[in-house]
Amino acid sequence: MSRRKKSQNKDPFAKREAEKYKNPVPSREYITLQIEKAEKPLKLFKIAAIFNIDKSDAERFEAIRRRLRAMERDGQLIRNRRGEYGIVAKMDLIRGRIIAHPDGYGFLVSDDEGDDLFLTEHQMTTLMHNDRILANVVGTDHRGRREAAVVDVLERAVKTVVGRFHEKKTIAFVEPSNKRITHNILIPADKRMHAKHGEIVALTITDYPTRHEPALGEITDIIGEYEAEGIETDVTIRSYELPNQWSEEVEAEIAPLQDTVPEGAYTGREDMRDIPFVTIDGEDSRDFDDAVYCEPRGKGWLLKVAIADVSAYVKPDTALDKAAYERGTSVYFPNRVVPMLPEVLSNGLCSLNPQVDRLAIVCEMAIDFYGRTRRIRFFEATIRSAARLTYTQVAKVLAGDQEGFPHPEVIPQIEHLQGLYHLLHKRRLKRGALELETTEAQLLFDDQGKLETIQPVVRNDAHKLIEEMMLAANVATAEWLDKHEMPFLYRIHEGPTTEKLTELRKFLNSLSLRIAGKETPETKHYARLIERTCEREDARLIQTVLLRSLRMAVYTPENKGHFGLAYTHYTHFTSPIRRYPDLLVHRAIRHVLKGKPPEKFHYPASAFTEIGEHCSMTERRAEDASRDVIFWLKCDYLKKHLGEEFDGIISAVTPFGLFVELNGLFIDGLIHISSLENDYYHHEPEKQCLVGKRSGKVYRLFNPVRIKVARVNAEDKKIDFLLAEPK
Repeated sequence: MSRRKKSQNKDPFAKREAEKYKNPVPSREYITLQIEKAEKPLKLFKIAAIFNIDKSDAERFEAIRRRLRAMERDGQLIRNRRGEYGIVAKMDLIRGRIIAHPDGYGFLVSDDEGDDLFLTEHQMTTLMHNDRILANVVGTDHRGRREAAVVDVLERAVKTVVGRFHEKKTIAFVEPSNKRITHNILIPADKRMHAKHGEIVALTITDYPTRHEPALGEITDIIGEYEAEGIETDVTIRSYELPNQWSEEVEAEIAPLQDTVPEGAYTGREDMRDIPFVTIDGEDSRDFDDAVYCEPRGKGWLLKVAIADVSAYVKPDTALDKAAYERGTSVYFPNRVVPMLPEVLSNGLCSLNPQVDRLAIVCEMAIDFYGRTRRIRFFEATIRSAARLTYTQVAKVLAGDQEGFPHPEVIPQIEHLQGLYHLLHKRRLKRGALELETTEAQLLFDDQGKLETIQPVVRNDAHKLIEEMMLAANVATAEWLDKHEMPFLYRIHEGPTTEKLTELRKFLNSLSLRIAGKETPETKHYARLIERTCEREDARLIQTVLLRSLRMAVYTPENKGHFGLAYTHYTHFTSPIRRYPDLLVHRAIRHVLKGKPPEKFHYPASAFTEIGEHCSMTERRAEDASRDVIFWLKCDYLKKHLGEEFDGIISAVTPFGLFVELNGLFIDGLIHISSLENDYYHHEPEKQCLVGKRSGKVYRLFNPVRIKVARVNAEDKKIDFLLAEPK
């Protein structure tokens, strides 16, 4: 046996590499192990020599050089000034992604768990939002934050930029609409596409900023005038690089699809077309991915939750599947939707429209008198929704008003659902889940597409009823897949970090309150505190601070429970039309139903960490994009009210001023600290207030105030208020 073959056989991942590549080279793991054994950084030729590769074997030498460069790009290795490759983890270097702040500084979010690192404006000179970098810790700033310095840029995230084109004499540049991109992009004279001063344009970055040179770009599209109708959504879609066009491959795959279920698709499915499933959604909903049916069973209930079987049409690794994964989720703007799936599926074949046959995966739950799920069964089915109901219609029936209800034949079904809802809600209270009543804003437009008015949307009993049924199905799904040892994405929501918990307790101490739980409070402790303080004048303040102490919900293959809902197992099963994690869960269910073992699943367990991170990112991206458009529209609306006075409440307290939310309009603006009365104001974060040093005047979170609209700038996403003079 040759020395080369013997060396290669030592690689524990040699088989995997041989399956992936025609001429395999040592795996990343094995390369890392050999450099670790050397206990020092090594040059390329020395690393190659370990594997008996020299320059005479040009093909293999080039292959290992490329692998080392790829490991360098991914932040596994770093090459020093002597050209030696060392292991990042051994050099106390931190790898992560940049979160840029509009004011110029930024934070490094580590790939490993740990606190974010602060990056000064000087360090951010060469960086942009979402770039991946290697950095080291250089100390702490005056606020006690760990401070980082850039060692290397691993990956540039921003490839295209949308913004306002400016031309001043011989100089032209684009000011990005995304305020997290703080660099103006210079545009050479031959790269301007005849754009006019003030127009909104799209560009490709050709040169990234350095310490001494600005970023350069080339205009690729002229989007239009700033005041054009719908420009806010177009700009946001491009700014967030939201995929919004279907490729030719996707179009070709969906071309054969019709409005009706294909022949042969019913085979092997339970025929449930005689079961009166109903959908309950908003008046303006167009895609219906869940339908419910409930009947008494002994002293308990039998609940069937039917979810559109998207997995029957969207197969793994197809162009359609890859496009859905890239999008991750549908993005809902006030006057437009960027769907995860093409309309022929989202509004057609996968929408549980009334009186038409549809494919579904059904979660059937036998629930006892105490609200406990005693039996869970999944199956593929064909259903025919009996009625498309709205929240408003169902809420009237639940309140005892059946007059004018268009589907009297399903009233018994609604009453059964109501009975089960009361039982599940009672169990929710016993479980100690957080119950938070929030009010959302609905934007209404005139015939010209301009924002005409803003009104509150209050959740009624029908919203709560259908939500409780979906929660039951999501929990049952997580428990069932866990029982079958399938890899999938949990939807987790962790409790407070140690730092957040310390801040929370300081705040509560300032109000002479405390939260139970000696070391780490449980959900029930949060719920009891909310209940105990619900009649206080500062109840909303307390509830908000409690919520802000919790972490963001994310997708992950590691089950850490759902803190807010007080569930040990939770996933997303009920919306595969608009969320990719739900589609993956459906595929896992169908895998089990076919009697296949977990290790034969299309996705290896190791893949779900990356998939979860991607889906969490696309969710945040969608939320941020939608929020940006809504704020832009609100700015446009408020421009008509410059100089007018409004009542509002203080919605946030910061060291630089007070954010105020206008009553009934849900629009936030800033009262800068410099515009407050003739006094010096001190920020007390534990008490969520600003306090006047001389006057003792206190501005606390959720205090009522009257303001005057001073300035509105939609591009900068800034609304400035002044305190109104007392009358």
